Amino acid sequence: YLVEREQAGEADRLKGFSIAMDVFGKDADFDSATDAVVRVQAGRLRDLLHQYFATEGAADPIRIVVPRGSYVPVYETNYARATASPADLRARRAPERPQHPIPVMAGSPAPSAAPLLMRQIQFFWLAIALVVTMLGILIVRQGTFLSIPTAAAPDEEAAAATGSIDAVAVMEALPVVYLTVKAQGPEADRVAAAMRAGLTGFDTIDFIGRDLEDGRDRTADAISFVYELRPGPVAGDITVELQTVATGRVLLSRNFSRADTAPGEVEDRVAGLLSATVPASGTIYTAIQQGGQQTGLIRCLLLNEAYYLDQNAASHETAYRCLEALAEKDAKSSLVYSELASLQLEAVTDHYSYPQDASMEKAWTLAHKAVQRGATSPNAHRAYGYLNARLGKSEESIRWMRKAYELNTYDLSMAAAYAYGLIFAGRYAEGTPIIARAVEASSGHPTWWDFGLFVGAFMQGDMERAGSAAAALTTTAAKSHYLAARLIAAKAAGDAAAQRAILAELNADFPQFVANPRQTFVQRKYPVDLIDRLVDALREAGLGSAS
Repeated sequence: YLVEREQAGEADRLKGFSIAMDVFGKDADFDSATDAVVRVQAGRLRDLLHQYFATEGAADPIRIVVPRGSYVPVYETNYARATASPADLRARRAPERPQHPIPVMAGSPAPSAAPLLMRQIQFFWLAIALVVTMLGILIVRQGTFLSIPTAAAPDEEAAAATGSIDAVAVMEALPVVYLTVKAQGPEADRVAAAMRAGLTGFDTIDFIGRDLEDGRDRTADAISFVYELRPGPVAGDITVELQTVATGRVLLSRNFSRADTAPGEVEDRVAGLLSATVPASGTIYTAIQQGGQQTGLIRCLLLNEAYYLDQNAASHETAYRCLEALAEKDAKSSLVYSELASLQLEAVTDHYSYPQDASMEKAWTLAHKAVQRGATSPNAHRAYGYLNARLGKSEESIRWMRKAYELNTYDLSMAAAYAYGLIFAGRYAEGTPIIARAVEASSGHPTWWDFGLFVGAFMQGDMERAGSAAAALTTTAAKSHYLAARLIAAKAAGDAAAQRAILAELNADFPQFVANPRQTFVQRKYPVDLIDRLVDALREAGLGSAS
């Protein structure tokens, strides 16, 4: 399984969670902290491989190694084979297989199971021999293993037309990001440590945790970027510059004062920086879009982000069709399936015409596939939490959202999703400060962040903050609950003209909501106390027959 997945270009899937699900039949609730099956069996596999290559496999041209701390196999040339004499190699071979290659632990089954065990062991040896032989042939014929490019080819369709096995990898290529530290001192060390921790958690980039190589041709790195940490203008300050690798153009420069780099502060400052630059709404993706160097996956993520910034049927269908095309080509990225799961749910709840057969069942299937493909993907876990929230399973939703947040505490969108889950579980005091921080630290964000902040502030009686959040709830396609929030805010602010305009829009476009807003809120699984407060506020704001 490990070799097959690695050879298929899916090394990034070789995590304990995916192995637990694919090999050992575990479900999405698998927790490696309480179930060590993957670690234990991987340890036994390493012992068996070591034993095989020390005896029967001593003459094999290639060794398979599974390094400790990883499940990605490594292939090593057996240099000893080239220098050892035939007699030496024969002497190193075991005359016969040991009777008990796997140590018998106290409490193990009685020896009566030995024949079955031996057949399994023999099958394993044959499989290993076959894999090693095939790898040896591949080495001889091609001289090296095929590598997957880290930057996009200029023409994906041309690559696919030529039958290149790298076409799928090119199609799914993400921006490549490096980190170069040119400043010294404890402040620089803290910023660098926070940057590394944050960059490793984002699904939307491929982070290379080392400096750029000297002397390389950078002109071909169309979708590669580097963060440079330089000494700031004042002693103790650190300046972070985001540059394109190909041209060296500075896309963003931000200065961190000594106060910003203090322990306990630097994480928030770095989170704000990375959330503004790394997601599909950020500086890196904008630069790629402007430069016309989008890969298939980057293009889809940009369209998906455009939908969440301005939610309407047209932008939803465009984003869905793009991601759907990747899924039909058996895309490996978990992002494809996590975003499709969320869009599928949007189609169900907002009654979009595409896809015509949208259902909760299909959304669950896509979300499950996302978690399988990305066991440590924050976006995959967030999609699961989103589905549970829409089903009214608040505690389960919070569990998944918390996991997404823990997987990347530097991504403000994960913080917002976790806070949103808390708020719509009725835990307003916990969720509101988190989503407020996310909104305030992000210059551009989806409107659902603002709606979550409105609800949290409204339920805590902070109408000034609720009003500011409601003012941001303007999209090309109006939504009844967004208009309801704006109506309540207009009433609280004493803006009679705005009240009349919003009431007219609600009566014209959402007569069913006007007739019974409570039903809409119940269908969206809002907490009972929130429903009661919203209905009362809408009645006070003049909504006809709010009940």
